[in-house]
Amino acid sequence: MQLTHYTSNFKKQKFPITLVCDNITNAPNIGSLFRAADAFGVEELIFCGEKISVGKRMTKTSRSTEKYVNYKVETDIHTVIKNLKTSNYFVIGLEITEKSEALNLLKIETNASVALMLGDENFGISETILQQCDKVIHINMFGNNSSMNVVQAASIALYEITKSLA
Repeated sequence: MQLTHYTSNFKKQKFPITLVCDNITNAPNIGSLFRAADAFGVEELIFCGEKISVGKRMTKTSRSTEKYVNYKVETDIHTVIKNLKTSNYFVIGLEITEKSEALNLLKIETNASVALMLGDENFGISETILQQCDKVIHINMFGNNSSMNVVQAASIALYEITKSLA
């Protein structure tokens, strides 16, 4: 028999992970990020940018998870990163670069909380933000395309990161 979210035996838990979203503005992506953050026990979701709307349009995909996930909207991502680093966060960028490491090889060798940086839907993480990351990781892909939807990528990364923290 298939279980529902009311009948499953999953243990509810929070992980010391903050998801930082740089200029992610697409309402379905915002809603889906709330669902992923809830599913993986993310402590906080921070949306950064000028035109972020956490409103009615995103609730179709969020399925009310915005009621359970701590979140805030900030305009300046550089201030957010500075505050996270001051609070001893280990900042990880999720982006394919010349120096990024494969996600499946990620070892988190710190007791610090983790901040996972996600980039703009069209342009990814900017070079100035990448330079502020303690580590940059990528998801190995085996097809013709070299990118995937930000929510899909975040979900894969959160799965691997929570596995290593559990």
